[in-house]
Formats: sequence, C-alpha cells, structure tokens
Amino acid sequence: MNNLLCFSRNRNTSVQTIDDEIIVSTCRMNDTLTDVSVTITVQLPDLEIKAAEGSIHHLFEENPTDLSEPLQGVKGVRIGPGMLKIIKGLIGESKDIGELIYMVEECCHGVILYFTRDTLLDMPVDKKEADRYFKKMVKENIRMYNRCAAFAPGSPLVEGIEPPSAG
Repeated sequence: MNNLLCFSRNRNTSVQTIDDEIIVSTCRMNDTLTDVSVTITVQLPDLEIKAAEGSIHHLFEENPTDLSEPLQGVKGVRIGPGMLKIIKGLIGESKDIGELIYMVEECCHGVILYFTRDTLLDMPVDKKEADRYFKKMVKENIRMYNRCAAFAPGSPLVEGIEPPSAG
C-alpha cells in the first residue's frame, strides 16, 4: 500500500471594476483541504477599503466559516505605503489569522497592479530595453518586488535591487 500524501495549492487574485468609483479585489486560495476567499471593496480615487468579507471552508467541516467579522477592522484603510503594518494591527497577528492577513494584502496588491497595467502595456518591444524598463519600474515602485514571478528574487529584472523590509 502506498502512503503517499498528495497535496496541491492554488492561489489567485482578481480585480473587477464595478463603476467609476468602486473596484472589488478578491483573493482565492484552494488546496487539497481548504478553500478560502477574501474580497475587499475599494472606493476610488482614495483607494479606501469600504467593505471586506471572506470565508474558509475546510474539507472536514460541513459549512464554511464566515471571516467577515475579523475583516471589519480593515474598513477605512487606504491602500498604499505601510498598509501591511496597519492591517496586522487592525486584524491581529495570531497564528490562525496569518493566512487571512496575507490574503487581504494580496487583494491590496491586486489593486496596485490593476493601476499598473497601462504602464506595462507601454513596455518597449526590444528585450534589453524591456528588461531595463521593468527594472526601473520596480526600483521606482518597490512594492512590486516579489509580487509576481517576473519580479521575484533571482529574476534578472530585479537583480541588484534591494528587497523591501518586511512589514
């Protein structure tokens, strides 16, 4: 008999424009045992979180757990520098809440990247010029460091760039 444990994990973040004043960012994480979803509603142009909700469903539980109550603390937070420290302070940092904090942060980074897409569309066609373009972009907006595989440690696009400090 083979006792091999099979485990997989997928995470994605999506951003949807509701109208000229509201966007919604959702982070979903699914693995072999768990399905988690966190959604924030963001007011433009100030990037203020107006609502937050979430749920977690474990394989061995009949009903999902509503995570909306601990997420209420992030209402009123503006997406920008220092937001992770603010989110941790408002939600708490207990071990069982760590994934929730990460997912709220991912929702916020999804909003930031959403507003970066026009910049990405302006990239040069030449590969060397494009590499320089992206490296400069990450240097000017260090929050992009390690937010996707292209800007992860070890990538030539971030070579020589000092990673941001945690928190």
